[in-house]
Amino acid sequence: MKRLFDIVCAALILTLFAPAMIVIAVLIKRSDRGPVFYIAERMRTPSQSFALIKFRTMTVVDAAENAGVTGADKTGRITPIGRTLRRFRLDELPQAINVLRGDMSMVGPRPPLRQYTDAFPDLYGRVLRCRPGITGLATLYFHRHEERLIAAASSAEETERIYVRRCIPRKATLDLIYARQASVCFDVVILWRTLMRVLGR
Repeated sequence: MKRLFDIVCAALILTLFAPAMIVIAVLIKRSDRGPVFYIAERMRTPSQSFALIKFRTMTVVDAAENAGVTGADKTGRITPIGRTLRRFRLDELPQAINVLRGDMSMVGPRPPLRQYTDAFPDLYGRVLRCRPGITGLATLYFHRHEERLIAAASSAEETERIYVRRCIPRKATLDLIYARQASVCFDVVILWRTLMRVLGR
């Protein structure tokens, strides 16, 4: 039932938002010469990766400069259109393609970077028993707090330190709570509350 729910939701998103996605793609392309989409490796399980698809919201740099989570040290690279996309989470619309492909679910833990599954294999072995999602309990109740925590960092090293010590454990706790309560009804509640929070912005 969950997989059927995911397919229906993803298909609806791609159908209903197709005109908006075309406009977003044109705006990104006109803003600079970089690609429309940002394709990044994320982990579906501690050993299995996939290519996550998002609208690009930052200027293009070398892969080494793009490592780790986005903190204060990277905010200067966010484009004007990118700020709007991030604020309303419109940059995540293409992830509906990932859902259709079976890489992700609509609701679940956010897919981590490989460096974190390598560093914490036992933790993510438990968290990623659920298929990663576009939104989830941790996204709903911790995302803004996470943004505030890492916004205070002045370097990539400090961002990494804060994320590992203060964000990963709390997010994992919420993800494991979700895993124990997971159901289509719970997914509907989380999706609805996510939508209301985004619209509230």
